[in-house]
Amino acid sequence: MNLLVTGGAGFIGSNFIKHYFSVYSDSKIVNLDKLTYAGRLENLKEIESNKNYSFIKGDICDKKVVEKAAKDSDIIINFAAESHVDRSIVSPEDFIKTDVFGTFVLLEEARKKDLEFIQISTDEVYGSIESGLFSEESALMPSSPYSASKAGADRLAFSYFKTYDLNVKITRSSNNFGPNQFPEKLIPLFITNLLEQKKVPVYGDGKNIRDWIYVKDNCDAVIKVMEKGKKGETYNVGGGNEKSNLFITDFILNELGKEKDSIEFVEDRKGHDWRYALNCDKIKKLGFIPEHSFEQALKETIKWYKNNSWWWKPLKKK
Repeated sequence: MNLLVTGGAGFIGSNFIKHYFSVYSDSKIVNLDKLTYAGRLENLKEIESNKNYSFIKGDICDKKVVEKAAKDSDIIINFAAESHVDRSIVSPEDFIKTDVFGTFVLLEEARKKDLEFIQISTDEVYGSIESGLFSEESALMPSSPYSASKAGADRLAFSYFKTYDLNVKITRSSNNFGPNQFPEKLIPLFITNLLEQKKVPVYGDGKNIRDWIYVKDNCDAVIKVMEKGKKGETYNVGGGNEKSNLFITDFILNELGKEKDSIEFVEDRKGHDWRYALNCDKIKKLGFIPEHSFEQALKETIKWYKNNSWWWKPLKKK
């Protein structure tokens, strides 16, 4: 199997590449990444000398670059995206270009070559839910420019299945965490701030709820959808770990031996969704069950950041 992985130098993409090679060492992977602020080749140092791995620096919005990257591919897995909600509020244009137009360029290439296409989406496309769970049939009501751009890409991918009968599959995962996550997201930001003896900024009252999944479990889910997923279908991917931001904060404080005076409550984010929660029965029918407990995975994540300050300290200056 020859894979084109876009955004493979980012957090989830790099974890996916390493995990896929650990399962299928004979496969070939081309990693196409623009190397924006969140894309780092250091994430892939363990496999950079692998003869079955190659890297192309380029933008998914560039048709010629995409054509070159996909030349020998059987499948495109699109992790490439601008992904931070706060940045989308300040500069939404970048999100529309990469997340929507970039996905269009990739889909066109897949259509021309009749390649399988996996779109990596997010639970944020559903918007907020006070109670109950979102299913794959729930309406999409994105609240931020980021989630709106992902919803656009999500539905554009589905349209290529409906219109061109392209073999498209979509995953919508909950909040990922784990090694190599850029320290602007809640968990790595809080861990690294505390390691630097800084306070952690908690939005509003900290009671907003997210479902969390360890990144390696999400990688397993993507592989399961590749292998057993049905053409034209969407699959929710959650960890079954609904936690408030305050719970996450207290857990990290306790692990690092810090007191609650390390918390700084700040003005709430614009359009901040209250709660995300997914019904994952559909992907469970494919045989997917998360392997990692939330508490143990978060402890391992904290340990990774403690032991890899060389990786994250330069990023805190950006």
